[in-house]
Amino acid sequence: MKKRIFAAVLALVLCLCMAIPALAANFVPRLVDNADLLTASEEAVLLSKLDEISTRQGMDVVVVTTDTLEGKSPRAYADDFYDFNGYAYDGVLLLVSMEDRDWWISTRGYGITAFTDAGIDYLGEQFTPELSDENYARAFEIFAEKSDEFITQARSGDPFDKHNLPKEPFNVVLNLIVALVIGLVVALIATGIMRGKLKSVQAKHQAADYVRSGSMNVTQAREFFLYRNVTRTPKPKSSSTHTSSSGRSHGGGGGKF
Repeated sequence: MKKRIFAAVLALVLCLCMAIPALAANFVPRLVDNADLLTASEEAVLLSKLDEISTRQGMDVVVVTTDTLEGKSPRAYADDFYDFNGYAYDGVLLLVSMEDRDWWISTRGYGITAFTDAGIDYLGEQFTPELSDENYARAFEIFAEKSDEFITQARSGDPFDKHNLPKEPFNVVLNLIVALVIGLVVALIATGIMRGKLKSVQAKHQAADYVRSGSMNVTQAREFFLYRNVTRTPKPKSSSTHTSSSGRSHGGGGGKF
């Protein structure tokens, strides 16, 4: 009896040992740099950041680069990569394709809530200048940090959208200098125009001389309300969704760099 129990336990242990390598083989990291845009040290730093954010926030934040979209659109490639590589139900993936210099953000599950259409446009504005300048490590770092902010904001119940997008820090000194310079230029132009118009003006000796002959004298005025024209338009949805080839719902957006 003891031998049978021992044999059963041993068989179970062997099965587990065989299963672990299989699971490890199917695991895809949250950073896949197939286009080789990052150095080894940059990859290590970025992957560590993506793993930390994903674990803490409870949803996957992924960065993928590629040299070819294999005939797919950026949206289809990003959606399929997320769906078929074992990532969590909730997540966001940034795809950068060097084939035609495309970027695309694909969202899934809670990611659709956290990253609205306006939010994705805002994110793109933050990192695309770095992509254009080939500062890829910095671009991906911005994406990771901003994604962390977006997820945190969404959990507060008010995701970043058109009405509450993050605002850049206000530089008081710089903006004050710019305002003063603009004000001075406008004032000089205005006074110059006024001065030019006054060259043909001659002084008058009596106040009556300034009254234009035959000018209209209004003694009574009334206002009549005729009609009101009101135009109403439906409020657009915060996030648009579509169905990927796997039949799952995704949000997303992208552009060129």
